[in-house]
Amino acid sequence: MSLPRYPAYQNSKLEWAKTLPEHWAAKHLKRNVRLLTEKTDTRECPVGLENLEGWTGRFIQTESDFQGEGVGFEADDILFGKLRPYLAKVWLADRRGEAIGDFHVLRPSECVIPRFIQYQLLTREVVDLVDGSTYGAKMPRASWGFLGCLELPTPPAEEQLAITNFLDRETAKIDALIAEQQRLIELLQEKRQAFISHAVTKGLNPNAPMKDSGVEWLGEVPEHWDVVQFKKFVDIQNGSDHKQVEQVEGYPVLGSGGVFAYASKFLYDGESVLLGRKGTIDKPLHIIGRFWTVDTMYWTRISLDVSGRFTFYSALNIPFDFYSTNTALPSMTKGALSSHRVTYPPLAEQTQIASFLDRETAKIDTLKAEQQRLIELLQERRSALISAAVTGQIDVRGFVEVEGSEL
Repeated sequence: MSLPRYPAYQNSKLEWAKTLPEHWAAKHLKRNVRLLTEKTDTRECPVGLENLEGWTGRFIQTESDFQGEGVGFEADDILFGKLRPYLAKVWLADRRGEAIGDFHVLRPSECVIPRFIQYQLLTREVVDLVDGSTYGAKMPRASWGFLGCLELPTPPAEEQLAITNFLDRETAKIDALIAEQQRLIELLQEKRQAFISHAVTKGLNPNAPMKDSGVEWLGEVPEHWDVVQFKKFVDIQNGSDHKQVEQVEGYPVLGSGGVFAYASKFLYDGESVLLGRKGTIDKPLHIIGRFWTVDTMYWTRISLDVSGRFTFYSALNIPFDFYSTNTALPSMTKGALSSHRVTYPPLAEQTQIASFLDRETAKIDTLKAEQQRLIELLQERRSALISAAVTGQIDVRGFVEVEGSEL
């Protein structure tokens, strides 16, 4: 899409917009909105930070039970997430409710379009400026003193509406494309898991004689395979508190998300499969070498007569929800993990299956990475379009009128 610029521009003193259309003004945010602080406990529609999707301004319904009073808001008020503002949680309310926790609740004046203000507060440049102003190292928050004094471009109201209509339509198109790519990633992930599940329970020979495994979720398995408890594969050990050994280099400290710190000494030296004990319990890791792992993980000593890579793929196929507790922090007991029944092919077949899965999952992971990169490009396009429109670097007035938007 090629859009024109405004006929004339003026120099701007704004940090994030060097020029503005000649007839636009730059105003402190507090001149366009009013901060609301009145508390209420009516619980008509409590909203927490977890209810807001970052960067899109979308509301996410949750089952959370919020405690304490909140700041009351009405439809067309704006909730700005002040905790960790880099998360860009800014919601234009479409109902009455209560903002629970770390929000600045803003009521737009009659001279501005609320949706336009939301778009401004969701631009990358504004988010970066606010994030750079935060106080508190562990729980950084944005102050109203800084946010309210932030100067923002302010076009006439009719142009704000034109820009808003344009952005609503164009971002909806981009969001639809992003949703398509996300769905494709989900389908690829389902295909990946299906490959793993079939290979570690049925093998690679479609003509192999089968037998009943005696385990409902495994179904039939090759006749010459054994079905054993997981502890036949590995010796399961608890991870350990790493806080006293954490440093900037050394041996990797591993959690469910991978390496996140380093230790001055190692917990184990060899081949191991790590499995979550608490929290993220469905993301095992395969590691060869010296490492430390945290106390929310199990690490394993792999038996000599099994393939470590096959063990990893078997761990990926464990239906962890069988064992996770019905609490806010799911967990897996060592006993439940040890007694879990898995297939046990001959070692040569384990190695063959692991090599097959390495190849096939690598292909799928490449496709997933391509789709993720496309999503990132679309998100960058979305952000750039919003920034260009709300700073007047493109003139969308004629475009909106041609397309039939009502002003």
